[in-house]
Amino acid sequence: RSGKSDSHGDPFRRYIAKNIQEWEEDADDYPPSMLSAPFVDYNKLNTYKYVWQDEHLMTSDPSLLTNGMYPHLKPLGELMKEWPQDDIDHPPLPIVEYLMRFDFQNPEHVKAATRFRDAQLPFKVYNVPELELAREKWTDDYCAEQFDHTVQELRATPAKGTCQRSKSNYFAFFAPRHWNVDTMGPPPTIDTDLSFALWSKHARYADKVGLPPDAVHYYWQTGVPPKERHQPLNAQSFISKDLPSFSSPTNTFFVFNVAQQKGIQCRFGERGVVAATHYDAGRNMVAMITGAKRYILSPPKACSKLGVVLEENHPSFRHSMLNFAHLSLLNDDGKIDPEVKDKLLEGMSPEAQEWLNKAKDAPSLSTVLKAGEVLYIPSHWFHYIISLQKSAQCNVRSGRETEGHPIFGSLKDVTQCTDK
Repeated sequence: RSGKSDSHGDPFRRYIAKNIQEWEEDADDYPPSMLSAPFVDYNKLNTYKYVWQDEHLMTSDPSLLTNGMYPHLKPLGELMKEWPQDDIDHPPLPIVEYLMRFDFQNPEHVKAATRFRDAQLPFKVYNVPELELAREKWTDDYCAEQFDHTVQELRATPAKGTCQRSKSNYFAFFAPRHWNVDTMGPPPTIDTDLSFALWSKHARYADKVGLPPDAVHYYWQTGVPPKERHQPLNAQSFISKDLPSFSSPTNTFFVFNVAQQKGIQCRFGERGVVAATHYDAGRNMVAMITGAKRYILSPPKACSKLGVVLEENHPSFRHSMLNFAHLSLLNDDGKIDPEVKDKLLEGMSPEAQEWLNKAKDAPSLSTVLKAGEVLYIPSHWFHYIISLQKSAQCNVRSGRETEGHPIFGSLKDVTQCTDK
């Protein structure tokens, strides 16, 4: 484990696994047991307040599907003022949850959740047996064995993943094939050759020391191709085997249009990692296996306020480059040192400042997705994701729905993306 970092001339990849990193030396000062707990474990907090607790309203009031009263939305700037993006260790008390939360073991709840799903409205379900099993099973050692071993060593089909690196906690999406280094400069993130075992060590370290937002962050990403669900069980990766409702060749509650299932995507995040706001065409079921993430959702009609890239050949198509942490710079509450604020604003283009002023008015909601919960995100709803602690999350999509919701919008709204 020595020698210099070598990028082999590739601006999108860096080979660093053989080099001792500074953080590794710090991490080695702690015994493994001390590296396992975050400052705040969002799965153990008992300060959540669920607005929707009336069983009759949750399951029997059809007006909630169309009248625009659900879900309750607030201006994005207000949400970020109540709980700033990077203030991970000081959540608001209580954490108010405005999404419906249905018990997957209650047949009446499942029927109601199906109605909300068909009405293109977001919600959450909990008490999903296979997620509880996966939560216990997906230890760092288990996942490292699945990712870092060969077929011969594992005697099964290994999973494949990539570890991305960013200079800060902000990960802006881009398609490398459309990114021109000569005209656009260095890409916002790079792929690395870190193994899962080394990534998970850094994620534990990030939890232990409270990794600050301006430090280097790592993000492990993997996926399962759609064809894998048709393979014999012994030819499937652990992701498909451990999440049978997501990988089923026939329809389930979570994959309800299996013909348009595009595979399973999994993201292993460490404390602070932020994924830029974007929309997906497919109807999205997002399962939190371990840890917790904060999701900021905005409906399709908010498109014109979010700085979304609309050019299909642009490397960041469907995504925004806005870092919502910067919304705090617009608040004149005196909490930010004036010199620090001026310095940050100096490094921001006038266009970015203008977009932030628009974004603060975008109708949005904030929800914490905890281990064992599944979040339904309808087609074309924007989502901005903040990893609150070391986490594992997988999602599966069930084809595009173009009609959307009469009040919150549809494909048309993200295609035109205007205030009209």
